[in-house]
Amino acid sequence: MEEVTDAAEIAAAQRQRERFDRNFAWFQSHARDIYSRHRGSCVCIAGEESFVADSPENALALGRAAHPEDDGSFVQYIPREHFARIYAHRR
Repeated sequence: MEEVTDAAEIAAAQRQRERFDRNFAWFQSHARDIYSRHRGSCVCIAGEESFVADSPENALALGRAAHPEDDGSFVQYIPREHFARIYAHRR
């Protein structure tokens, strides 16, 4: 680990984080639709859009092709099934 003190690097990292935060907020607001329509797929969120593919590499390639400037994109695998966890306490 190293400490970054260069103002330009810090500003670039902050801009990247802002782009990620926007993409993640978009994902959260569309999660219900994404999860219901794309189970078993990989979804890349880039430019506040979703790109669906069968692998993370392909999803990321689609997102990067559409939004090459967005370095705040991410990929999320949508599980095939919804697993509900039930916690119970027994005495």
